[in-house]
Amino acid sequence: MKRKAPVTTALLVTIAIVFAFEYVTRAYASNDAIIAMGAIMPGLLKRGEWWRLIASMFLHGSLLHWAANSWALYQIGTLYEVLFGSKRFALIYFSTGIIAGIASSLYNHGPAVGASGAVFGIMGAFIFSLIRSPVYRHQRWTRGLIGQLVFWIVINIAIGLSAPEQQPLSPASAKPTTDFPNPTAVGGRVPWHLA
Repeated sequence: MKRKAPVTTALLVTIAIVFAFEYVTRAYASNDAIIAMGAIMPGLLKRGEWWRLIASMFLHGSLLHWAANSWALYQIGTLYEVLFGSKRFALIYFSTGIIAGIASSLYNHGPAVGASGAVFGIMGAFIFSLIRSPVYRHQRWTRGLIGQLVFWIVINIAIGLSAPEQQPLSPASAKPTTDFPNPTAVGGRVPWHLA
């Protein structure tokens, strides 16, 4: 009997529905619309807008951003949930996504959206869980999977750090305001207009 991944499936369906709404309304192309839908914003903690920490995990800045996060969540989330359970998966997904949102609100200068922080959290938890598991740590496939996870984490951090930090785009200015690396890559969030 094949084990299921109900939390991963529910997340993917919800994310797809939200992105379909974003796509139909073109909300992903507008600062005002993406902020109204729940994008992470600087100072959200001071304003008590805690709901954005969850809402932003279901928003994406482009078709490619949505597709990449959804594919990664499907691949990694399904396997993690099947191996280690739905409760553990949900706890890790939401806690790391919230922590990434907090980091993004502290270090980002404009709206940020996406499930990248939660996906990175699952990758890190996957490595730790495999190493600590008495069932899986001695399996032949474990070393290869850990190597792949580390590779993708390093590649994604390198890409994030090489992307220039940009301010939100407006009709008056559609170019980067600085050439410094994007500090939100460490938090796992991508400003929506970079995605």
